This record gives sequence, C-alpha cells and structure tokens, in this order.
Amino acid sequence: MIRRLSLPALLLGAVTLAGCAGFDATSNGPGDEPLENTYWKLETVGDREAIAIDEAREAHLVLHAEDSRLAGSTGCNRMMGQYELEGDRLSFAQVATTMMACPGEVMALERAFLDALGSVDTWQVDGKALTLVDAEGEALAHFEAVHLY
Repeated sequence: MIRRLSLPALLLGAVTLAGCAGFDATSNGPGDEPLENTYWKLETVGDREAIAIDEAREAHLVLHAEDSRLAGSTGCNRMMGQYELEGDRLSFAQVATTMMACPGEVMALERAFLDALGSVDTWQVDGKALTLVDAEGEALAHFEAVHLY
C-alpha cells in the first residue's frame, strides 16, 4: 500500500533536516566556532596575559575530535594529552609536555596554563572566543579561534 504525504508534512520534514544539518554539538550556537578541531590561541590564563617569545610557539591548544587528543603549546614546550567531552563538561588527562627551559615569565605562564587545564570543568564558546571554567564557575583561561590558511 502506498501512502501519500501531504505537502505541509514534506516541507516540515525538509526544514527540520536542513536545520539539523549545520548543528555541531561542540559549539553553543550559530556563528560559534566548534570546540573541537579548532586552533585556540591562549589569550589569558587567570589574570595573566599570554606572552610569546622569539623562537617559541604561541600558547595554544587543539582538541582533535577523532581520537579525543589534545595537542598544542604552552608558549615554551609542546603539549599533548587526552580529553573527555560530554556536553558542556570537559576534562583533560595524561597531559604531558616536552622539557625545554624558557625565561621565567614564560615558564610561569606554562605552569598557570597547565594548572588551569587540570581544573577545567566546563567550557563555553561565544563566536571566536573560548572560555574554560572551573567547577565553581570561575573563568580559568580565555582563547581566541585562529584560522590557519
């Protein structure tokens, strides 16, 4: 037996599918950068501004969705590890770095950055800005999305 759907039902189905096609569970809303697979440049950690020195990478992170892998730089050393993402809940595990020495202010930034990653509870993306937040609702670190062409 063949059933015919009404035109309004077909239109409603098409609109529903089109609306879901652009949805990304790792962003908060339309126009927001996705949390995963985005290069997030560290802007501040706590009240400390991120600094970059010659011959060193800027502090950043990338969350690789395919294998829940963290990659990036502390501003001095390369950083790698794992992360777990469930809705707006985010945690990092097995975070490790290379062991290069850098000037004191950069090493202090590195320590603050790594400490912040160890305290993350939730995240929020607003446009091109990512904020990592602890369990008490305090902002730990702010990042800006950077597109590498």
